[in-house]
Amino acid sequence: MDLLTLLEMVATGMGDRVLVGEREDGLTGAQLRDRAATGGRLLAGTGARTVVYLGGNGPAFPVALFSAAAAHVPFLPLNYRLSDDQLREILARQEDAVVVTDTSERAERLAPHLTVLDLGGFLDRCASTVPDATLVSGGQEAVAVLLMTSGTTAAPKSAVLRHRHLTSYILGSVEFASAEETDATIVSVPPYHIAAVANLLSNLYAGRRIVYLDHFTAAEWLAVVRTQAITHAMVVPTMLSRIVRELQDSAATAPPSLRSLSYGGAKVSAKVIADALRLFPGTGFVNAYGLTETSSSIAVLGPDDHREALDGDDPQVRLRLGSVGRALPHVTIEVQDDHGEPCAPGVVGDIVVRGAQVAGEYVEGGSRLDERGWFPTRDLGYLDQDGYLFVQGRADDTIIRGGENIAPAEIEEALTTHEAVLDCAVVGVPDEEWGQRIAAFVVVKPEHRCTVEEIRAHVRTRLRGSKTPDLVRFIEELPVTATGKVLRRNLVADFAIR
Repeated sequence: MDLLTLLEMVATGMGDRVLVGEREDGLTGAQLRDRAATGGRLLAGTGARTVVYLGGNGPAFPVALFSAAAAHVPFLPLNYRLSDDQLREILARQEDAVVVTDTSERAERLAPHLTVLDLGGFLDRCASTVPDATLVSGGQEAVAVLLMTSGTTAAPKSAVLRHRHLTSYILGSVEFASAEETDATIVSVPPYHIAAVANLLSNLYAGRRIVYLDHFTAAEWLAVVRTQAITHAMVVPTMLSRIVRELQDSAATAPPSLRSLSYGGAKVSAKVIADALRLFPGTGFVNAYGLTETSSSIAVLGPDDHREALDGDDPQVRLRLGSVGRALPHVTIEVQDDHGEPCAPGVVGDIVVRGAQVAGEYVEGGSRLDERGWFPTRDLGYLDQDGYLFVQGRADDTIIRGGENIAPAEIEEALTTHEAVLDCAVVGVPDEEWGQRIAAFVVVKPEHRCTVEEIRAHVRTRLRGSKTPDLVRFIEELPVTATGKVLRRNLVADFAIR
């Protein structure tokens, strides 16, 4: 099965339902299929072997993605916030590509060797041309989407997702046409992230209308949820934290229409989650853990798990609020030791995953699946007795201080319990004597003040002395990706410069 088959199912089964945009003037399932068929012919006529999307959130994103599928070429959405030098380097690697963009002048300047199509003009042509709505499959093994990985600790790579990976995820996690016609979701994650692709496909397949928010602010997000009667939403941790603060500062009540709120992409402090659960008493929370290379979520902590962990008396159950839940039925997750053997419950090791949705392939370097089909996530963690997965952070993030392996996440969790700490990140910095020293970067709440020694003393009350930060630096904000992942390599580089 491929993405065109999914789109054809949507157009046939829910052709008259508005699925993208506002209810009054949005695209129906049939209109999206027709525009994709027309767009596919337009793109194929350019001779392009890749479609680069350089634009924001909005109806153009699904039209361009399915048009690329109809043209039988990969779809590569890029981060339009990148610097000119970064974009120029990425575009220089694309041969025989067409760039669909709302910043044509910039694209032509950075990539004079490529064909550039104005996004507005492309959409107009897709809508105005009489469609031949025939969609011809390019095969499930064809490359559907190329996504640049986050590159938080190293240079980004181009992850390869084939049609069968994405459709396996959808068929294994979403029931076709399961949404009510009044259901609507808000998508505020950027189009160059796997969550944007997965949200588009899963909501279309379910029959849920998609409302895009191109520029996120907590106030605007809450306003759209209220005015559009949004029932489902997905946010990244920084967004959730800002939504919580907005409700607390304004003393406003949560939008009553919101039935489900999922979050993921990076670690969230337990306090933020607890506050969110209390602020949204009628909303079911879902923590989704996944990677670009796994076509989105592979483990989920569901609504009942959240409420039981918040209100329960059992200490083990309460701990689960810090977990990412259990593996989805169609994937298998293991925690392995250095020899590739499964770790006992509670023992930290390397998180690996396998299943039909797991790609684990890159343009640079090919497949990373081992002979048994396991993909190394590069995350460390452990499973409890009941199969709940606790992610401890990236293996690349591990600080080795005097021969002791230290997980930054543990120190960060201790730091966030200080009343003055708004945000923080912990990294290892080079040291001749210890190999690495622990450096904590701390963002202090506007109404608070604290000193370096107060921060260090606070950690010492919760963790042993060897895990106390050697260095503390106060900064105004952490460098993060658009999905809330801390760019640790930037912090290490900044420390070296100073």
